[in-house]
Amino acid sequence: MTDPETGHRVVLRWRDGRRETVRATGGQTVFEAAAEAGVGVPVGCRTGACGTCTGRLLGGRVWHRRPPRALKRRHLDDGYVLTCVAVPSTDCELEVGSDVQADLLVNPWR
Repeated sequence: MTDPETGHRVVLRWRDGRRETVRATGGQTVFEAAAEAGVGVPVGCRTGACGTCTGRLLGGRVWHRRPPRALKRRHLDDGYVLTCVAVPSTDCELEVGSDVQADLLVNPWR
């Protein structure tokens, strides 16, 4: 069980090389932990419906507080999570940024 005071370490990585480490305590989502630490990550609806906050889990485990409606089963199987409703259950590392969500979009004209 997680100590609510110490929580879990969450490493956030952007494709441009930026890296930030935040701590999720008391059942905070990845987004809430980042916001509390003053770290900006993309967010939209905050309910798991829009997909703006899509991240990709690189290590560790999270669970979704609400159903991640913006993700298809294949996205979940590929490690994508919604940071607005994803609560770390271990220390973890995620790739974040708007380009992560763009990976999920298929351009039919290419």
